[in-house]
Amino acid sequence: MSDATPFDRVIRGDIVLTDRVLRDGYVAIRGETIAAIGEGVSPPAKDMVDFSGKYVLPGLVDGHMHTASSRGWPGIKGASRTAAAGGVTTCVDMPYDVPRPVTDASILAEKIEHVNRLSHVDMALYGTIKKEGGIDAIAGMAEAGVCSFKLSTYEYDPVRFPRIDHPTMVAAFREIAKTNLMVAIHNEDQEIVVRLTEEAKAAGHTQPIWHCRTRPPLCETMADLEIFEIGLETGAHVHIAHSSLARGFEIAEVFRRMGGKASGEACIQYLCMTEEDIIRLEGFGKCNPPFRTAEEVNRMWEAFAAGQIAYVSTDHAPWPYDRKVYKGDIFSVGAGLTGLQSFAPLMYTLLSERSLPVTLMAKYCAERPAKFHGLFPKKGAIRVGADADFVVLETGDFTFDAKDIQDDEDARWSPYDGRRVSARVAATYLRGACIWDGKAVIATPGTGRFVPRQHNGTYVGEE
Repeated sequence: MSDATPFDRVIRGDIVLTDRVLRDGYVAIRGETIAAIGEGVSPPAKDMVDFSGKYVLPGLVDGHMHTASSRGWPGIKGASRTAAAGGVTTCVDMPYDVPRPVTDASILAEKIEHVNRLSHVDMALYGTIKKEGGIDAIAGMAEAGVCSFKLSTYEYDPVRFPRIDHPTMVAAFREIAKTNLMVAIHNEDQEIVVRLTEEAKAAGHTQPIWHCRTRPPLCETMADLEIFEIGLETGAHVHIAHSSLARGFEIAEVFRRMGGKASGEACIQYLCMTEEDIIRLEGFGKCNPPFRTAEEVNRMWEAFAAGQIAYVSTDHAPWPYDRKVYKGDIFSVGAGLTGLQSFAPLMYTLLSERSLPVTLMAKYCAERPAKFHGLFPKKGAIRVGADADFVVLETGDFTFDAKDIQDDEDARWSPYDGRRVSARVAATYLRGACIWDGKAVIATPGTGRFVPRQHNGTYVGEE
């Protein structure tokens, strides 16, 4: 197509790249992809959209969410709506679905069909294995397009979310290494958590703070060490699915220096929430790993500044409201937080509170998760040839209100309800089309698509 042909759409604003901001710049779109990026006078286009004074970032890529862990595949519909409203244009969904996890290519094909029918945003998918005897299904899932694999050192359910024993994990890692895909691990030591929980219950310690006390830092770092050792032995790229501790990223760095493919992500709650918050929020602040001390949050930011963190995610898990209400026993409450709609406003706020540039948001909440999951260069960046996915941020003084969450009624709760934020999502674009206009989700179920892994290259954070 000739460059003289008008573009389908031009979006103006402060264009946020990973290394700089193009003040009063533009992005030009043809079809579903980015065709030009520039500054100065806009090129001719059939449609001009002016977001002058607002930031235009790449659509966020949330590398960690659970749409179907409590609601089954119908949960894709609501979670993807709130993603659209939050400026998250690509979700990487975990495999621990109700009633059965994604453990082979046929189950994956069923889930893909639901994604293509129900999702409001694009979605990449994790695969996992059965507790026993599922290793032979790994290659088939990789061929069918899973972006990564997820295993656990801790058991929530023997079928849906099993603990994988060490011999099985070694065999699985060897097979996953052949695919070049990343294997993320839920990293908590089962023996420590079970014993401490039993002791706490026996002593009548069931208040919210005991969720933190029964999952101490040691239970995380013990799991980190064993998974990275197995990764070093097998050649697999092993990734901490959520480190609440700066030490987790330091351990990953040590293993990279030893020649291992090791990495870890920080969920946004570990960059801002402390143990005091679970006392305040009760069940609505329960997640695994739990919130840590204010000192640990500061150490997390030091790890972020040092470039040790792979990327920032939400671990969005929209439990029904009644499953989060604390009634005297914190151990009976579902573990997980909502976070998709608050992701962009909160991340911008946390960066601005520390006088850090908005470019870091483009890097750690879009480009790097896309790279780790093999979705780059299609997803995760404002670059020619990439999908025209954008989140438009309006800066100012706002309050995040859980009542505005674009999901089912019983998912309209948030640990960040009432928090002051310094930005709001003014618009979201998916593949060139507006799917959120700042007030309503315009996308319909099925607007989103399954995004298979784009290549078999391994990325562990090297620039």
